[in-house]
Amino acid sequence: MNYNRNVILTGFTSFFTDVSTEMIYPLIQAFVSTVLASQKALVGPALGIIEGVAESTASLLKVFAGYYSDKIQLRKAPAIVGYGLSAVSKLLLFLAYAGWYFVLISRFFDRVGKGIRTAPRDALIYESTEPKRQGAAFGLQRGMDFAGATLGVAVCYMVCRHFLDPVSKTLRDINAFYLLFAVSVAPAFLGVVFLFFVKETRPAGAGKEKPRPNLDVRKYDRNLRIFFLAQCFFTLGNSSNQFLLLRSMDLGVALSGVILMYLVFNLSSTVLSGFFGRLSDAIGRRRVLVAGYALYAVVYGSFGLMTKEHSSLLWVFWIVYGVYYAMTEGVEKAFVGDLSPRDSKATALGFFHTIVGVGLLPASVIAGFLFSLAPAAPFIFGSCMSGVAFLIVALFVKEPASGGV
Repeated sequence: MNYNRNVILTGFTSFFTDVSTEMIYPLIQAFVSTVLASQKALVGPALGIIEGVAESTASLLKVFAGYYSDKIQLRKAPAIVGYGLSAVSKLLLFLAYAGWYFVLISRFFDRVGKGIRTAPRDALIYESTEPKRQGAAFGLQRGMDFAGATLGVAVCYMVCRHFLDPVSKTLRDINAFYLLFAVSVAPAFLGVVFLFFVKETRPAGAGKEKPRPNLDVRKYDRNLRIFFLAQCFFTLGNSSNQFLLLRSMDLGVALSGVILMYLVFNLSSTVLSGFFGRLSDAIGRRRVLVAGYALYAVVYGSFGLMTKEHSSLLWVFWIVYGVYYAMTEGVEKAFVGDLSPRDSKATALGFFHTIVGVGLLPASVIAGFLFSLAPAAPFIFGSCMSGVAFLIVALFVKEPASGGV
């Protein structure tokens, strides 16, 4: 299948950005645990605050970045600014020796960059692709994303194997963390370079009349509004993946093994994202999403009910968790694009990302405190919330008759 030049270039940007991000992401929970070694009770709450505040505060930008992109009818420049800021933010991790809050500041500016870039980039992909191939285009983009994540995690794994302490089952030297932080900077900036070769797109009707992007979600298609409601419930139980990593270690898996599990999760997402994107083009996005939410409920429930005696099954559920991502990540964006007004593609995609991001603050804070009470609790809660989203989308959301409204 031939893909548009813009889709391929943004795919390479996603690839190298995720190589950079995933070199260090699986280590955040271990790094925070190391920094707070004398205050172990604070690890769960601190991790919840870092992930929740960083994702949620920055996500407020997504809808306004999308609105601004629709208003000025530019996609490329906001994407470059956002990816550039995320690359620079990684340098702040070198100050984390002074306190865990520098991890929060770094993650915050990384997510601010994502807040600026995400909706314009997604609108660029949507507008660069034929109406019947949006699922495939977003599937390729997510596949490149996860391929980069797989390579990043592989690098992380090899470094961790070298520096692993067999007694504590984590890195024995804090300098090993800083080594990975340093290496991660280069691919982050390389990813930005590809965006300079992207061709700017213009929404349908651009130049004929002044665009009027719509910030009033009440005027959007009813199915899109209900889908946004389902996302509110789903996101409330969709805490950061850091808690899945933390749960795996809590069940007795060494840090190197947890990183390898995270690698196979990314690998399964890489292999299957394109397939499920094309499948959504063929049979409809709603069917694929409903199946994905059901799968999420099963995976999260299994993480909650798992015991140390059966921890080997974590390998299976990390792989299946990757299948869930492949079924939903790109398909959700294509679905929102199909249901959104023509003048408000980036704005609607921004609303979607903002709902998901803002929900991560209560989701991660709730998960942090639930984990401190009972390690299984946040996963049972997440499974229940996914079940609610499954029912809402399955019963009340209809497939659009044609792409765009």
